[in-house]
Amino acid sequence: MTHARTGGAGHPSPHGAQDAVPDAAVAPVGSVRRIARPRQRERPAPLYWAAMKHIGVLTSGGDAPGMNAGIRAVVRTAIHDRLRVSGIYRGYQGLIDDDIVELGPRSVANIIQRGGTILRTARCDAFLQPEGRAHAADALRKRGIDGLVVIGGDGSFRGAHRLHAEQGIPVVGIPATIDNDIYGTDVSIGFNTAINIALEAVDRLRDTAASHDRLFLVEVMGRDSGHIALHVGVAGGAEAILLPEDVVPADDVADMIVAAQDRGKSSSVVIVAEGAYEGGAMALQSAVKARCGYEVRTVILGHTQRGGSPTTRDRVLASRLGFHAVRALQLGAADVMVGIDQREVVRVPLADLERNTKDIDRELMELATILAI
Repeated sequence: MTHARTGGAGHPSPHGAQDAVPDAAVAPVGSVRRIARPRQRERPAPLYWAAMKHIGVLTSGGDAPGMNAGIRAVVRTAIHDRLRVSGIYRGYQGLIDDDIVELGPRSVANIIQRGGTILRTARCDAFLQPEGRAHAADALRKRGIDGLVVIGGDGSFRGAHRLHAEQGIPVVGIPATIDNDIYGTDVSIGFNTAINIALEAVDRLRDTAASHDRLFLVEVMGRDSGHIALHVGVAGGAEAILLPEDVVPADDVADMIVAAQDRGKSSSVVIVAEGAYEGGAMALQSAVKARCGYEVRTVILGHTQRGGSPTTRDRVLASRLGFHAVRALQLGAADVMVGIDQREVVRVPLADLERNTKDIDRELMELATILAI
């Protein structure tokens, strides 16, 4: 996929946010733009857009480890660049309720290692309607907030896209969901932490499975996508990986387990994405037991995958994207998401996320099948 690349870190103008960006420094949305790295102590051209003086940040959708690192990066980058920044509590519901607080650098101290989100998140039915979005935009204008950073998943970005389209609010999204199912970015905040938490559980269960010659079905999160299941299954040496993208009949799963035993395997671990079967892994357990008569144990990891301290990779990713989100707003970008494409930060139009879906890594699936012999 081809998206607009963002530039380097840069430095603030000594005159603050009032300096306008020279015409040559502003790239149209969707174009490729690179900023040369400064030599030694040279200061690059100012990054500021004069109209952007005050930004807001909110978290929306399911929590993901690393969200707090993203909030921290947004707040401190904005303050470093001499902008005001406000936190909006409980996602879009906080916009409706005007639950907005101006933040400083100490407001986000000691949160980079914490899971969840200090801004909290909530479902907001009112924001699904144009009238609700108009009310939210009025709240932003009342507070003098010129642009908004939304940290969340695809549902959050659909709302952000409509807020911009209907009300003209400049919005930049930061992808944060453990499902890693957002089109336009190789990885989203929280995914690395979630797969490592799940993998640790699988490693522990394999010890018990081997000791008792037992079959374990391990259900991981992923109602509509199998990215967690696929990565955990490959890293955990699973005998089978069951995904919503490629549904395998229960009888075929049972045949795979019998075939593994015929090849000399005395225990097995099968990774099941929660959306791979109606009724989840528990329904599959009943079907497999009826088919082959094996003693089956099912473990549902559930929300344990969403909590806990984020990994180094998620902290760095969130910090990087938070920084680039603020800089994108200052460059005049709007209605885009900042993501990662081949280790580079890119800007992807939010409209593209609605028109496209992110597939699983098909090569990794083939690899998993080969290594399970």
